[in-house]
Amino acid sequence: MAVLCLPNRDKTAQAFLINEWSLSTSNAKTVHTMRVEQHDLVIIGAGPGGYTAAIRATQLGLNVACVEREPALGGTCLRIGCIPSKALLESSDHYFHARQSLGAHGVKTNEIQLDLEAMLRRKDQVVLTLTKGIEALFKKNRVTRYFGHGKLAGPRAVLVQSDSEQVQIQARYILLAPGSKSASLPGVSLGGNRIGTSTEALSYPKVPRHLVVIGAGYIGLELGSVWHRLGARVTVLEYRDRILPGMDVELSSQAQKIFEKQGIHFRLSCEVTGASEDADHCLVETKGNPPLSCDCVLVAVGRKPNTENLGLETVRITLNKNGSIPVDDHFATTADGIYAIGDAISGPMLAHKAEEEAVACVERLVNGRGYVHYDTIAGVVYTNPEIASVGKTEEQLAADNVHFRKGTFPFRANGRARTMGHTEGMVKILSDERTDRILGVHIIGAHAGDLINEAATAIAFGASSEDLARTCHVHPTLGEALREAARAIGSGSLNL
Repeated sequence: MAVLCLPNRDKTAQAFLINEWSLSTSNAKTVHTMRVEQHDLVIIGAGPGGYTAAIRATQLGLNVACVEREPALGGTCLRIGCIPSKALLESSDHYFHARQSLGAHGVKTNEIQLDLEAMLRRKDQVVLTLTKGIEALFKKNRVTRYFGHGKLAGPRAVLVQSDSEQVQIQARYILLAPGSKSASLPGVSLGGNRIGTSTEALSYPKVPRHLVVIGAGYIGLELGSVWHRLGARVTVLEYRDRILPGMDVELSSQAQKIFEKQGIHFRLSCEVTGASEDADHCLVETKGNPPLSCDCVLVAVGRKPNTENLGLETVRITLNKNGSIPVDDHFATTADGIYAIGDAISGPMLAHKAEEEAVACVERLVNGRGYVHYDTIAGVVYTNPEIASVGKTEEQLAADNVHFRKGTFPFRANGRARTMGHTEGMVKILSDERTDRILGVHIIGAHAGDLINEAATAIAFGASSEDLARTCHVHPTLGEALREAARAIGSGSLNL
């Protein structure tokens, strides 16, 4: 075997041409080559965790490679998750309000028509613009991108396989950021035209007459809302006895009432046992009930770590029972020099959580300091109204035997909400009974996803409800509802 060394004096990375061989076919002879490249850090996955880690690491002086098998950068979140779903939520909300509520504002419209093709094109254009933006950031920060499937090939080595070549990357550090994928459901076969996951639900060619959503979590409620606004009858099936499991019970109860008022149907404590499709409809089978006929089925029963075929066995990493990669408090795996972040490890599968872990991980590698304040990682459901939560819920505090005080304030008493015509929902603040330190904030209402950032900042700095109550808020704004909820814990709201 001949080995040819091709040093590159302008970069840290060095290229080697090794193990050249030929594969014969009936018609032609194809020559394949394997290269070996060297970097300080190689990252598998270019989602929010992977690309954030790559950019931050180059800013800190490391020579960084990022491996991604999809042509477009950005991972599930940007390509087929967070971004396209929010684009459709925004567009469908405009359509819904143009039909339902503009008259109350004195805006008269003629016949409102839906151009679904244009709406889907806009969604795709938003995604394309942002993926190109990440490409530009990689070039600006001199991140080396490798196209292909990346997997571990022993200690401090990653093998990248594409249709044209194989590349072995040697690095001092390896960071696994492979993300997650949609979970499946026993008895429900995916892959048809009518039964699919969120990926398919982002691009239905026409509005279903009847859409059945299996799962009442974030994804199911958001995409169910999109197609309901566009004219579909939507039925949500949930195995548990309430929607949004894990969120504050009071908020999830309010949310269900609001969604039902909007026209979405719910079947709780409902066990789905199967689903099938033919040329023009689907049948969903549930335990103890007749089959449910519909046009399309969205399976939204959660996500699972995308940790298959990563070569973990080559470095003796054993997965947790749920398929996640075990790491310590500093994101280090059981294999020396190999780290993991984001959806591949334990914790909520959120893009911003992955980004925080990415920055903390690479900063610790370079300067020994890196920390994630998990109590400040909020969750948001981008329905109408939005639902947002950060910190502990009442149920969690009660289970931990933590004594707390509660303050609430309804948006119907907020001046800005009245002018907007969005008066549903409330703000709830929970604080420690002894110290008054804010422990959790839960919001259902317009722009809750933006308002929750102030609450997360307050928790991060150890603020008390009195601190928030004594902070001047601009009038009239939705943020005043936060201040009034904080006041309700102490001397009482001034506007109720």
